[in-house]
Amino acid sequence: MSTAERAGREMTGAARRAARSRALDVATRVGLACRGVLYALIGVVAVQIGLGDGSQEADKAGAISTVAALPFGAVLLGIMTAGFVALALWQASEAVFGGGEAIERVEAVARVAVYVLVVATLFSVLTAGKSSSDDEKSRDLTGTLLGLPGGQLIVGAIGLGLLVLGVYWVRQGVTKGFREELARGRMSPRARTAMDRLGTGGYVARGAVAALAGVLVGQAAITFDANRAGGIDATLRRFADTPAGPPLLVVVALGLLLFAAYCFGESRWRRT
Repeated sequence: MSTAERAGREMTGAARRAARSRALDVATRVGLACRGVLYALIGVVAVQIGLGDGSQEADKAGAISTVAALPFGAVLLGIMTAGFVALALWQASEAVFGGGEAIERVEAVARVAVYVLVVATLFSVLTAGKSSSDDEKSRDLTGTLLGLPGGQLIVGAIGLGLLVLGVYWVRQGVTKGFREELARGRMSPRARTAMDRLGTGGYVARGAVAALAGVLVGQAAITFDANRAGGIDATLRRFADTPAGPPLLVVVALGLLLFAAYCFGESRWRRT
């Protein structure tokens, strides 16, 4: 074995050990709980929108701004930043070293991107006191991509990817595939039942949001109009524009609240 190969293996081994360290495990669990906080805030605002109050943004940037306005908000944002950095590192290690199906690795990569964006938003709020909405970021990114050679194909592929991911999450909820991610041997029968119910409702709602977001991005690609795309807030509001109307948005929002509760359970029982 050459010196370069030996050094490469040593670096890979060090990276694996770091990914499995106790410190990262604790930080990751804090991050999972922080993710639950964001989804809970988004779900509450989405319920309010469904009931007629559309004054707030139902997205991660809006949720982070809400946290910043709380007493000791800066401290809470610092904890959340550390938690989401840990989540990004954990999912990066899953994408590189983890086994499983290709869709699971793709999901890990997608999560890394989402967590990096959340960290960027947290830094923006911590340093500047504000951040642009997820809708604005999504439209700006879509517009930039559409301006590239083959931009419509790139945006279309992203939209298709979101749609596939949404369908996969719905399937995970319906089939309870999320059970594989939990250390069920450490859970009581009551905890297993509760997590099954929270995971089923939460994953279906989350998948529905991702699938509709993919449809909107696909429309942006087809029409060459970045304004067709949007973040979580714009996607959620589209549910209210369907024939089912605002009641459907309320149902989806309640599903996001279920997923928030599932995240809190994950922070204790998730395999990392």
